[in-house]
Amino acid sequence: MTVSITDVARAAGVSASTVSRALRGRPGVSEEVRAQIAAVAAQLGYIASRSASSLASGRTYTIGVVAPYIGRWFFGTVLDAAEQVFSAAGYDVLLYNLGSPDARKRFFTSLPVRKRVDAVLSLLIPDPAETAALRSLGVPLAGTVGGARDGFTVVGIDDRAGAESAVRHLVNLGHRRIGMISGASGPLQWTTPIDRRQAYLDVLAEAGIEHDPALEADGGYTVEGGERAMTALLATSRPPTAVFAQSDEMAMGAMRALRRHRLTVPDDVSVVGFDDHELAEVVGLTTVSQPVAGQGAEAARLLLRQLDEPDAERPADKVRMPIRLVLRETTAPPNPRGPQ
Repeated sequence: MTVSITDVARAAGVSASTVSRALRGRPGVSEEVRAQIAAVAAQLGYIASRSASSLASGRTYTIGVVAPYIGRWFFGTVLDAAEQVFSAAGYDVLLYNLGSPDARKRFFTSLPVRKRVDAVLSLLIPDPAETAALRSLGVPLAGTVGGARDGFTVVGIDDRAGAESAVRHLVNLGHRRIGMISGASGPLQWTTPIDRRQAYLDVLAEAGIEHDPALEADGGYTVEGGERAMTALLATSRPPTAVFAQSDEMAMGAMRALRRHRLTVPDDVSVVGFDDHELAEVVGLTTVSQPVAGQGAEAARLLLRQLDEPDAERPADKVRMPIRLVLRETTAPPNPRGPQ
């Protein structure tokens, strides 16, 4: 004979909804009552049914995640951390990889997540029409990149402040020919390259250094792109003595290009990145450290809190995570024998 949640409730002297909350670790149940219910359920051999729980609560126990590039290190790290938090809370993840314009258009036109998820985590920045489409779902929304947007809780960093610290470090070392490898070809609506470039321009102006457009190159936020961009910078009439790469992967590509040109880091060219990639310490890369996994985990926790405490005050539109400049071996004062 199959034991039902009603049988457990009757034996424990509580309601079926209390049994459901207790066995799923939800708030609103004292630890004493939770332990009593768990003991009764174990004695009766009760196994919770996901479908029955969903019918009783109206939930799917599934979180929708939309991402532009699941194969990229940053997005993969954020997704992995978020999934661990969701899984520990008993939720499944329904992932949509919107890496192409066609896939993105199909998703926001049909909204296949409707009535299939309890919340949505966006690893991309939706445009106004896409934002309106997601809000029409009527579920909690969170993001991990970009600035604050209506209806979302966004967990991120101050990109401008981080880039300023990187470029100012190179200026303080005495560099005046400072190049930048950016990611102008990033995902639609992605503000990160814009904010980090503006910080680069601001620090140059602050130091009285004239901006030279020839010292900027697009690296596409990949190792290969960083290598191509660095090669292009070395081909200019006056190559840079230092380079700020907007991501560690592009910085590593730049270092590979310098090595292939028989140049050493930092004696010939200093390099600073952004992210504190898991391999940054291995290659001794000076970088701006941001909690990539931490952003995914925090966004997941905030979504779950909204689901578990729907009447609680909504989280702030923008949650800022800490950043810091990590000094390693790839930056030094300019070589007096090289170009200034």
